[in-house]
Amino acid sequence: MKLWSGRTSGEINPALEAFNRSIGFDGRMVKEDIQGSLAHAAMLGQCGILSPEDAEAVKGGLHGILADLESGALAIDRTAEDVHTFIEAELTRRIGEAGKRLHTGRSRNDQVACDLRLYAKSALDALQKRLGALRDTLDRRISEHKATVMPGYTHLQRAQPVTLALHLGAWREMLSRDVSRIGGAVDRMDECPLGAGALAGVTYPIDRSITARALGFARPCGNPMDAVSDRDFVLETLSVLSVLMVHLSRMSEEVVLWCSSEFGFASLPDGFATGSSIMPQKKNPDLCELIRGKSGRVFGHLVGTLTMMKGLPLAYNKDMQEDKEALFDALDTVSACLEAFTPMMAAITFRPERMRAAAAEGFLNATDCADYLVGKGLPFREAYRIAGALVKECAGRGETLETLPIGEFQKHSVLFDTDVYDSLNLETCVKRRGLL
Repeated sequence: MKLWSGRTSGEINPALEAFNRSIGFDGRMVKEDIQGSLAHAAMLGQCGILSPEDAEAVKGGLHGILADLESGALAIDRTAEDVHTFIEAELTRRIGEAGKRLHTGRSRNDQVACDLRLYAKSALDALQKRLGALRDTLDRRISEHKATVMPGYTHLQRAQPVTLALHLGAWREMLSRDVSRIGGAVDRMDECPLGAGALAGVTYPIDRSITARALGFARPCGNPMDAVSDRDFVLETLSVLSVLMVHLSRMSEEVVLWCSSEFGFASLPDGFATGSSIMPQKKNPDLCELIRGKSGRVFGHLVGTLTMMKGLPLAYNKDMQEDKEALFDALDTVSACLEAFTPMMAAITFRPERMRAAAAEGFLNATDCADYLVGKGLPFREAYRIAGALVKECAGRGETLETLPIGEFQKHSVLFDTDVYDSLNLETCVKRRGLL
């Protein structure tokens, strides 16, 4: 018998039954569903809606189901319509009539909204821990490379000298914003939908604050119609995950570039690279390329869920069943990316000598050359012009600004003296900016 077989017979076409079934993916919320039911049963008992005996029987039965699921003694019935049907049917099979009373004052609409919020909160908490592990790894690498000079880039062209610590620190700042965004998303989803019923509340004298507290929510949802139809928390989670994947993808792209022969700034240990089936010399950064590719998968889940929600009238619509697979896969994908990227960042070998050589070759101290003349009293625009002319001359002679003879400097301006070489030293340039 279907939970919804009131007006209808409950008998549906087999094709529709298979199409309608969600146990294949919402079964992963079985723990959250039992947690919600335990809190609901306890509240019904405290409010006198269930007898003490029935409330204890329900709670005992639910604890038994959870224990058996965790031990493997009980498997989820994949022929059930959804996780809620499975739990209620199994509970009734175990404790009889009392199990049929669990759904008093509750709809599957507020039940699934509660399950999904509980699941999202827990998953985001686990994600915060993974982000923390990556930030800790970056902190260690930053401390190792405070004096490692490398080129900083704009337009993927060498721009100014920086340190590897500064570059990795920029990555860490990106992740810190991700941590903040996740925290904000959790704060906004921290409301309990139970007690909203199908859309208009329930007629029983329930106490929604009891279930909210029991489940660790900050408060009950304010409006019952919004409580069952709101999926902003799913959209916001997918948005947060998408921004995080943008960051992981950008970091991965830089690792791919740095490990190329053209850059040569880093190399991956064998455990984090693959080879070619035909070219024996190859060492491919597949992990980073996969992360870069999987970002599109997460973005797609956000766009798909936005599109699914955009035309839905209030309150609940079956379209919203599509939110779960998108959310679950996005969470799984981001978690897997973090699990792979973090140990890779701990193991990657950086090549400071190649980084410094690249910084020396690219005239990255040209701005410092102009600043030197400004310090001697020349207007910046004139100093800029002279520095540009010196770069052009160096390029033609195969020199760098650090190796150009002082006489050539003085042909462009009498303000140059031998102290210019100290100003053009890359370490000095970096130190002047407070990076060493």
